[in-house]
Amino acid sequence: MDAPLSLPRNRAVPVLWFGQFAAVAGLTVVVPLLPFYLSDLGVTAAAVPWWTAVALAAPAVTQLITAPLWGMVGDRYGHKAMVVRAHAGLALAVGLLSLADGPGEFLTYRLLQGAFGGVASATATYVSSLSAPGRRGRALGGLFGATAAGSLLGPLVGSVLAGQFGFEALFGCVAALLLASACLALVVLPRAHDGAPGHGGGESRWALREVAIRLLGNRYSRSILLAGLLAQAAIYALVVVFAPRVEQITSSMASATVWVGTLQAVTWAASLPGGLWWGRRNDRRSVHAGFAIATACCGVAVGLQALPTAPEMLLPLRLAQGFCFAALVQSVLNVAAAVIPAEARGTAVGMVSGLLDLGQVGGPVLGALAVSLLSVPGAFPVAAILLTAAAALALSGTRRHPSAKDQTALAAPLLIEVNR
Repeated sequence: MDAPLSLPRNRAVPVLWFGQFAAVAGLTVVVPLLPFYLSDLGVTAAAVPWWTAVALAAPAVTQLITAPLWGMVGDRYGHKAMVVRAHAGLALAVGLLSLADGPGEFLTYRLLQGAFGGVASATATYVSSLSAPGRRGRALGGLFGATAAGSLLGPLVGSVLAGQFGFEALFGCVAALLLASACLALVVLPRAHDGAPGHGGGESRWALREVAIRLLGNRYSRSILLAGLLAQAAIYALVVVFAPRVEQITSSMASATVWVGTLQAVTWAASLPGGLWWGRRNDRRSVHAGFAIATACCGVAVGLQALPTAPEMLLPLRLAQGFCFAALVQSVLNVAAAVIPAEARGTAVGMVSGLLDLGQVGGPVLGALAVSLLSVPGAFPVAAILLTAAAALALSGTRRHPSAKDQTALAAPLLIEVNR
């Protein structure tokens, strides 16, 4: 196996950061414009909300299925190949979006986007494979910074480009950017673990069931995986209720639109330093405790958003939410990378990403249900309760990280059970 590289000094860092930024910015360009594009495709005004919800969930549904499978391919043939494949696949899917003639065809391409994309999980696997254990948190935190930057700038730039040149040109530009990042990764990135077992050598190949048992069969990893699922559901529930909440406390629809964009930008801006701060903390202290602190604070910030009577009062709460949210996904991936050997790490990260996608799919449904049963402000305490429960669940797994010897002993009875 190749010795772990020091990622902060490696030329891979800017390439990976740019690729993650391009992917996230390209995808977040699509999200706020979906209702308008679907209208252009002939969807009636009454059906636009339904088609928008389905189109938003579609990539997560297919990625839930394909992410572990792509991870297994990466474990066998190399993680660099998966980084290149993810960017190229996403470029193809986004390019096809510009050619859609109707909502059904558009939905098909969104499903393909989830099936052949998966940049975040491919990049996280590559980073985990090349970084030393003591620097893994910092590396994953830096990648989340790229996610935050893409989420911040993507909608702003995309709205301007769509207004000036149209949706088809916008999707074409995004596809070209993603294809450029795929070519850059192909040329620049070093190969990871070329000589590792499981990379074409026919040795030590892990089945999906084996990885699932290792991840879910012990409290250390199981607690934070389930906590991550709850936290994702809570955060994505806010997608449904946040804009209506801002509209309630503003004077007009035009004012609400400006404030929603501003508050979203503030949230992601706070995530930029937050990603690196929590990543460095995870390298020095308990990942579970850090996740619990971040999630509990995030829950407080979310719950209090039901109280303000003016939009400017939401600014400090969204800052706190963004900074703390930056700890969640990277902490879950950190634990998964720590408990799974390098030869099965792609499978593990793909499986974890698929599990978190369940929160992305179920969260908006939960938010809509909370609004229908309670009210728009009442949905925020519901999300806060979920985040608090996630913090408690993560703390239940807090203990000394098992050593390599301990992990082997822990895995032995699990693998015996698999092979019965």
